[in-house]
Amino acid sequence: MTGEEGLPRPGAPSGWTTRRWLRVGVAVSLVVLTLLGVTGAWVLARTTAISRDLVDVKSPALTTSIHLESALLNQETGIRGYGLTGNAQFLVPYQQGLTDQKAFSARLAELLHDDPGGLRDVQAVADTAQAWQERIARPIAAATPVAAPALAAERAAEGKAAFDAVRAALAEQQRELQADRAHARDDLTATMRLRNWIFGVVALVILGLAGLVFEGLRRGITTPLARLGADVRKVSAGDFEHPVTPAGPADLRRLGAEIDSMRERLVREAAFIEESRMRLDEQAAELKRSNAELEQFAYVASHDLQEPLRKVSSFTQLLQRRYGGQLDARADQYIEYAVDGANRMQVLINDLLDFSRVGRVHHTHESIDLDSVMERTLSALSVGIEEAGAVITHDELPTLVADPTQMGMLWQNLIGNAVKFRRPDERPQIHVSAEREGELWRFAVTDNGIGIAPEYAEKVFVIFQRLHTKDAYHGSGIGLAMCKKIVEFHGGTIAIDPDYRDGTRITFTLAAAPPETADHHAAPAAPALDGGERKP
Repeated sequence: MTGEEGLPRPGAPSGWTTRRWLRVGVAVSLVVLTLLGVTGAWVLARTTAISRDLVDVKSPALTTSIHLESALLNQETGIRGYGLTGNAQFLVPYQQGLTDQKAFSARLAELLHDDPGGLRDVQAVADTAQAWQERIARPIAAATPVAAPALAAERAAEGKAAFDAVRAALAEQQRELQADRAHARDDLTATMRLRNWIFGVVALVILGLAGLVFEGLRRGITTPLARLGADVRKVSAGDFEHPVTPAGPADLRRLGAEIDSMRERLVREAAFIEESRMRLDEQAAELKRSNAELEQFAYVASHDLQEPLRKVSSFTQLLQRRYGGQLDARADQYIEYAVDGANRMQVLINDLLDFSRVGRVHHTHESIDLDSVMERTLSALSVGIEEAGAVITHDELPTLVADPTQMGMLWQNLIGNAVKFRRPDERPQIHVSAEREGELWRFAVTDNGIGIAPEYAEKVFVIFQRLHTKDAYHGSGIGLAMCKKIVEFHGGTIAIDPDYRDGTRITFTLAAAPPETADHHAAPAAPALDGGERKP
């Protein structure tokens, strides 16, 4: 039975997690080891008890019984010698035998206090010994040396029978004690053999459990993790089509399934990104082609318009010079309008032609000193600067790898605008700053002119966008658009500083080395056109 996503149900063993497998394995191992430990402890306790009983009870009891027998034999030997000779010296072993009998009997009773059969044997020996002593030993020992031999001879047969009963009781006692000791020794041997087997089984079980643990870890954790790691490494190496195969316990299989699901999402997203990239590449190529065509069109159109425009301008100027004052005032006004329009159109076309050349004609990058470029620019604008009384300062400018013509056009437009859009009642103050920012240089052209409103900060960089009428300020509205194109061609950005309120501050960045210019060279070169001027 399987659950969602093809995974086994949690209740089934195949659906157990790594933690559950470990818990079950540890629990089973503890139960088995506990049972074996209890069995081993019982066997050890049994072996110890049998050994203690054999060493402390059975063997000492048999030895004490033998000593008791020796004490009774000493008594019998002494009484028999005294009865034969009447010599009182023979009573010494008898008296010592009585003392030893009492001690050994007490010792036997102490050793065999948990053995009813042994106590009965001790009592039987004591009874037969007492019967012999009362009938034979004591009367003879109490008789005089003269009367003792006659009494011993009289009771010789009875004494022999009584002491044979003592011997029989002692023999029975010793036989029982020897049997008990032999049984205890056999029991000890069997118990030790069982102990050895149990410890051998415990060792084998421990080894088996260790093998099962290592095999379970190998199959359940290390092998699935190694396989999962190998699959993930293949995917991370770029083989996104390689499937991640889930294996092992339920949690590892779930992890593998989630990783494989993530891989599939990455494949889908990568396919989508690749498709989007291809579309963007196609759009970029199309945009590049379109821009090249537009630049080519602008160049060709502006260049081709030069010739008819020269004719219009030349003939209107001839018309003005030849017939000025000969017609009425309205005709003179119309001629003036035509001449002015033709002149402005020629300026506009020339500016458009210069704009189209940025990045297409002027793209010779070389190491240039911007200080020298600035000096040439100020020299070219010297007439306008002197008329406006402008004060122009600048920081020490760096040396960059750039197109010298474009850098001259950039400074000429920025400085020219700062001079042109001055306040009527204030002397123009213009400062150019430069500072390094990582791989770029940041420049700022700051003036105290009429300023640019924040809402027009983007509009001023659009071609042909003017904020003032041609009567207020001359120009075609293409200067800042050309600056933007030059800066971007050199890998930088340009913008109006909205926080500066005392005039205008234009900031832009330039790279110390130009970006890759292969794309800029892609535009087709303009065809060689007739640039000669035709005069009427």
